[in-house]
Amino acid sequence: MKIAALNKDGKSVLGVHIESGIIDIEQALKAVPASHDVPVDVEQFIHGGPTARAALREYVDQLLSEQDIAQQADFMVDESEVSFGPCVANPQKIICVGLNYRQHAIETGSAIPTVPILFNKFANALAAHREEVVLPDVSNKIDYEAELAIVIGREAKNVSKQEALNYVLGYCNSNDLSARDLQMKTPQWMLGKTCDQFCPIGPYLVTTDEIPNPNGLKIRSIVNGEVRQDSNTADMIFYCDEIISYISQHMTLMPGDIILTGTPEGVVMGYPPEKQVYLQDGDVVTIEIEHLGKLTNRMVKK
Repeated sequence: MKIAALNKDGKSVLGVHIESGIIDIEQALKAVPASHDVPVDVEQFIHGGPTARAALREYVDQLLSEQDIAQQADFMVDESEVSFGPCVANPQKIICVGLNYRQHAIETGSAIPTVPILFNKFANALAAHREEVVLPDVSNKIDYEAELAIVIGREAKNVSKQEALNYVLGYCNSNDLSARDLQMKTPQWMLGKTCDQFCPIGPYLVTTDEIPNPNGLKIRSIVNGEVRQDSNTADMIFYCDEIISYISQHMTLMPGDIILTGTPEGVVMGYPPEKQVYLQDGDVVTIEIEHLGKLTNRMVKK
């Protein structure tokens, strides 16, 4: 399933993306009551465990099989009309992996890591698909980073590499926006990584049944229509199962936690100094990962 958070009447409701649009689950339940409790927002979907997820899947199947096109109009929303929220709204943790693509490490002149390099963002950094991202006044070197994000589905502590992917709920596009001047002020990267809106995610949380191999996905970033990054998650140094297992040896991962898995080559910081043009007011950045849709944000200066 492709799960979306829909901003509607001042609250967030659950949407399910299908080929013909997005099902507004709250509206659907008014038209077609369910025989079981069905999650009505993303938090319930994440924290309700397998029971809630199975109930939603069964209900969506019922809607699509039993309702004719005219009835579906009562609860189908055209995606162009949707106001999206972040596809995960309240993570306990946002953990990021630095220099995790071999070619990105090479372009920045960095040594190939021998263990995952971890840093963090906070929930203030979350932003949604089509949300305008305000460029902070404290930096003039804002960079884009296309990244595959892992969303954890159940508590994970000391899990093995072999079992790690069983703890994943799904995946989504993310943009690890980075203020390079702030990032490089000190050996600690956090300041340049977690400014407000510096972690757009979405538009969907795509469940694992649709992504059997997260380490073989095409990944791109596009700035104002120009492809800047064009790679594959196969270039990761540490694959998703290794990352999850490694982190879980040091801290307990909880449902809804987000892990950003690193970015490929092609970021502004990797260009020769004379060719470095960082994000400006009005720039439009799209992150596109195979099977996960497209995450688009416009940068604005206020």
